[in-house]
Amino acid sequence: MGLGLLGRGIGVARFLAENGSILTVTDLKSETELAPALLELKDFSNIKYVLGQHNLEDFQIADLIIRAPNVPLDSIYLAEAESNNIPVKMDASLFCELLPDGVKTIGITGTRGKSTVTTLVYEILKEGGQTVFLGGNIRGVATLPLLREVKSGDTVVLELDSWQLQGFGDDHISPQIAVFTTFMNDHMNYYKGDMDRYLSDKANIFLYQNSDDYLILGGQVENIIQDKFGSAIKSNIIVATSDIPGDFSIKMVGGHNRYNASLALNTARVLNISDEISKKVIAEFPGVEGRLEILGTKNGILFVNDNNATTPEAAIAAVKSFPDRKGKIVLIGGGTDKVLDFTQYCQIIPDYVKSLILFTGTATDKIVELLPKGMSVTVVSSMAEAWQNALKQAEAGDLIMLSPGAASFGVFNNEYERNDQFLGLFNEI
Repeated sequence: MGLGLLGRGIGVARFLAENGSILTVTDLKSETELAPALLELKDFSNIKYVLGQHNLEDFQIADLIIRAPNVPLDSIYLAEAESNNIPVKMDASLFCELLPDGVKTIGITGTRGKSTVTTLVYEILKEGGQTVFLGGNIRGVATLPLLREVKSGDTVVLELDSWQLQGFGDDHISPQIAVFTTFMNDHMNYYKGDMDRYLSDKANIFLYQNSDDYLILGGQVENIIQDKFGSAIKSNIIVATSDIPGDFSIKMVGGHNRYNASLALNTARVLNISDEISKKVIAEFPGVEGRLEILGTKNGILFVNDNNATTPEAAIAAVKSFPDRKGKIVLIGGGTDKVLDFTQYCQIIPDYVKSLILFTGTATDKIVELLPKGMSVTVVSSMAEAWQNALKQAEAGDLIMLSPGAASFGVFNNEYERNDQFLGLFNEI
């Protein structure tokens, strides 16, 4: 249920088809929209497609349904499956259910920081000589096919968003080591303004741990978790400091990345990885694509890709990460609203940017309404248009940054398309 174009659904479908399953792949997108995905699965005769719609009868006769992460909470199709006692699973949680004994699982969640912490933990464990696999909410990576490779004694590091953690809650399982980075307002379009529901989904990362397991909390989220779930937590709690030790150096910019590195360091310590190994990896780690990724300087202008900043708080953190460029930032942002509050964004951003270029959308409508009068704002309907305006408005010594603070849908198919278009234009200079 939900093939998509990002690779994860394709990987799950291929894995199941290769293992002899009789598959129905159903997606609300049309055959034309899904053409690249369908091309990758064209050689399988055991796949039937229902595209542009879902059929209720498909949710009455299946032996097992594997659903995409962002299926609506009130889906009539999942309700139909439940009424027919058909198990509904998700890729990452089903993977954890089927792992052989002796595999250590590490799950990382949080509103911000989870991708950086996940990749940093993965790199530290690799440097420490462990056999380690990366899965979960990773671009183009389907987790279920990793079952072919993972053996007893190996470690799996999973980035887990709130949607994927619904699957862990359904199956009453949690990773043995859970890392919770931050909790902020996000995805309120999906959760219909219910922050408690959002938090409850994320809490599945630790709710089914036992007394031998570990929960590593960032300082920002500690009180939120303790107040809401304190007595329900059975695992060992470690609260990471907000910074790395003084003798550590870090390549990534921004105070929030020192916080992320501290979470990774504490995770490594639980796994008995020496601080020397963590210190080396943290010093060399350049960051993750699309997260304050410094692309380089061309014609005297610094270019930064912060594509994955999809909340106003993330965009604020991005501009604050370059204090030497205060007032010299040309910011490309805006887009579709996730029912978030842009009041603080519109108070802080004008102090840091010289001009603002916004993709058309409901979030942009909010921003334009709230910005102080006289602020230089250009609303555009494509990345090419945003890019041309940014180059016109920037001069040597300035910084051009993509940090949307909003969702991509409308102008782009998804955030990865937005990311790739920005990188492509930079590489053409």
